[in-house]
Amino acid sequence: MTPKQAVLELLDRLPEDCTLEEIQYRLYLLQAVERGRQDVLEGRTLSHEDFVRELKARRLRGAK
Repeated sequence: MTPKQAVLELLDRLPEDCTLEEIQYRLYLLQAVERGRQDVLEGRTLSHEDFVRELKARRLRGAK
């Protein structure tokens, strides 16, 4: 599906009386999900264990 097709499908699902802010928010979510999918496809992910380890390390560095 092309980005234009995804946007048109999104717009078709929204109620007729939705606000511009709602449309912008939904577009933001669509873009964020697409970026996440691309990250997964390109191997830019962390396991849960690695994430927890990194979070703890950042907390320790910030506590000094």
